[in-house]
Amino acid sequence: MPSPTPRRLYVQRVLDLYRLAPGTSGSLRRCDRHLAGELYDRDIPLELIRSALLLAVARRSFRSQDAPSLAPIATLHYFRPVIDELIAEPPEPGYLSYLQHKLATVAPELVAAAGHQLP
Repeated sequence: MPSPTPRRLYVQRVLDLYRLAPGTSGSLRRCDRHLAGELYDRDIPLELIRSALLLAVARRSFRSQDAPSLAPIATLHYFRPVIDELIAEPPEPGYLSYLQHKLATVAPELVAAAGHQLP
């Protein structure tokens, strides 16, 4: 059996990170795999994808207690605007480390996965 291609590894890593994000439905759709492939084709660094997931999860997690409940995230496409936001305007140095620290109890699996590299 041939070894997985870099594209396939990237797509799988993006989908794994998506499933670790709190608030997601946990199921994958064909459109999620397609978007992950598009991100690879656009040469979007995996670290930027991780950062977008962390930022979106932080925004959802630290909303006002008075705000209405949010529906589960049904698709990876939910994170696309945050990915585009980070491409256009990268965060200040240290901000993502701060978010990881803040999310350590809310999203421990996602925070722990943020330090792992592609196989």
